[in-house]
Amino acid sequence: MSEQNDRLRQQLVGGLLRQLHLDVMSQRFNPRLVLALFNLVNGGLSIALIAIVALITQQSFIFPSLGATAFLLFHLPLAEAASPRNVLSGHVIGVLCGWAALWICGLDDAPAAFLTGVEWPRVVAASLSLGFTSALMILLRVAHPPAGATALIVSLGLMHELQQLPVLISAVALLVAQAFIINRVAGIPYPLWRSEKQNH
Repeated sequence: MSEQNDRLRQQLVGGLLRQLHLDVMSQRFNPRLVLALFNLVNGGLSIALIAIVALITQQSFIFPSLGATAFLLFHLPLAEAASPRNVLSGHVIGVLCGWAALWICGLDDAPAAFLTGVEWPRVVAASLSLGFTSALMILLRVAHPPAGATALIVSLGLMHELQQLPVLISAVALLVAQAFIINRVAGIPYPLWRSEKQNH
């Protein structure tokens, strides 16, 4: 599996360098260094674009679990967890479970745990949100680990307002769209919806 991932990474980097007529770099430099630079540029650029959208709209388009999602999208783009289906579904599940846990525990209007400290209702909300997010992703076959962080972001009250939730999902969709374009330009057959494994 590790060998296959290494080949995919080299294909990703080589494809992009060929598209930009810079394939000499992959021959002159260590492939790991080239891959690290590829992730530096694309991960950083993707998050910067989303942060600019947040700046312009003054909405919560940027949040911590996007970083982990960006890493998967550009480091292992053909992994099942990086498919658009898993990324979008996973984060939607995380958002819904996080908000449901807030509502069940009566915390939907409460300030964030980082402001008030963690009390028993917040412990219950956090555990419910992550537990149900994990279970639903497994049952629905849409595992995407960063979605667990999204569930906690919501259940800990960092993004607890109902109107913030569509913004959060829009940010994930924007990141997936960027990954689709960048990976396809690099010559990687990044899926439109499902990974090859999910199609069988």
